[in-house]
Amino acid sequence: MDIIERFLPKLKPTGSLVIEFGTAYLKGEPAYNIYAFRMLVKLVDGLGLKLCQPFYWHNPSRIHMNIYIIRRKIRAKDHVNNIWWLSKTANPKADTTQVLQKYSKAMKKLFKKKKLKNTTWKKNDGALPSNLLQFSNADNKNQYLQACRDLGFQHHTARFPQGLLDFFIKLLTDEGDLVVDIFGGSNTTGYVAEKLGRDWKAFEMSKAYVATSAFRFIDDVKNAQECYNKIINRDSTVDISTLNKKD
Repeated sequence: MDIIERFLPKLKPTGSLVIEFGTAYLKGEPAYNIYAFRMLVKLVDGLGLKLCQPFYWHNPSRIHMNIYIIRRKIRAKDHVNNIWWLSKTANPKADTTQVLQKYSKAMKKLFKKKKLKNTTWKKNDGALPSNLLQFSNADNKNQYLQACRDLGFQHHTARFPQGLLDFFIKLLTDEGDLVVDIFGGSNTTGYVAEKLGRDWKAFEMSKAYVATSAFRFIDDVKNAQECYNKIINRDSTVDISTLNKKD
């Protein structure tokens, strides 16, 4: 709450705050910790934010280590996390046409047969999205992970899938807007924002995670090692623009 209170003065009235909360059990018993809902109440009642919409992230590849699930088998597998979309206003910038989903085979068949001609339905570039989002974080072949393996560095263990960040950045921002991640981690947010033509800033307490996150922007492994060393050994700014191309 302290971090968010410091952040909010920088948030534009049309801007959005998106926070994801993982599930957790109370210590020593198979009952859920409701911290995510306590946080939501504090954000709305305490800070005056509006809950624009709750989202639910379904991660089908999530690995479960909880004793109540894998050993005692008295709880179902947790595959869904809460994501709160909040803003200072009930009408922040948002456009669902930027995140249209592919039509199902059944819907395509109906359009082809023109059975929806005299209804309120019409064919667009895709279907409107729901607030249940399915993205797997089982990607083990991206540039960041490969560089960590090649150079022998520990990668961040709680990475967001790029598709999840892509969805919210497209939904809530336009090209040239500023995207900020106050818990940067391996900086998937900055990487996706860069690809989508947004400006971005990311903040991370671990210098090692900052150093390895640069691998997302550097193709050549030798240049990645050089950049890592510069970040670890310096307190000044490191410009990676000259290191993000192969020799």
